[in-house]
Amino acid sequence: MLIIPAIDIRGGKCVRLFQGDYGKETVYGEDPSAMAEKWISQGAQFLHFVDLDGAREGVPRNSAAIRAIARKSSVPVEVGGGIRDLAAIEDYFSSGVERVILGTAAYSNPDFLRAACARWPGRIAVDIAAKLGKAAVSGWTEETPVSPTDLAQKCEKLGAAVIIYTDIQRDGTQKGINRRDTQELARSLQIPVIASGGVSTLEDIRALLSLEKDGVRGVIVGRALYAGTLNLPEAIRITGKKKA
Repeated sequence: MLIIPAIDIRGGKCVRLFQGDYGKETVYGEDPSAMAEKWISQGAQFLHFVDLDGAREGVPRNSAAIRAIARKSSVPVEVGGGIRDLAAIEDYFSSGVERVILGTAAYSNPDFLRAACARWPGRIAVDIAAKLGKAAVSGWTEETPVSPTDLAQKCEKLGAAVIIYTDIQRDGTQKGINRRDTQELARSLQIPVIASGGVSTLEDIRALLSLEKDGVRGVIVGRALYAGTLNLPEAIRITGKKKA
């Protein structure tokens, strides 16, 4: 179970949202680069970046900062938020980003997802956020009529290498991962799933370890690290895994 620290950027700052609500923001740092170095120094082997401004506006807004971090990072970096065309993907990959995450575009433009996966096989992930059983897009602000599982299966067929699954109602709440729905989605796929949303303590990490056999290969952790309820080195130690 790979532990992946999340660095969400809005207005150039490191922030966390509560249940994806842009009106419920907590600022945890002014310098995303320093935050990346902090998590790497504590043992992180992979970093997860989200351009929150880009996710809501549909065009990358903090890409310069993220690309600068990727260029000098000693560990692989994945990034999502506002990526809607091949040029934006190319910009990130040319800067050293390991994996690009598509969200809204994967739902609204399957041909784009197919083209991206064909051009960069194994390097395109899809972020599927769920709210009350339906997938949400546009920075999680708009619900769709599609179930997360149906969307994930479609994305897998189009070539997605990884699915990142987030229960919006758990995200930022530190109430624990939605284990049941995460397991159900993972079992429906052949590609790996990364869980996200709700991790609070080491017990949440331990609860997820049993899902590795179902295809859950990692977990993204945000507020718990920033609030200090989860110790990153200890979380990494109990998983015994360091590679993506």
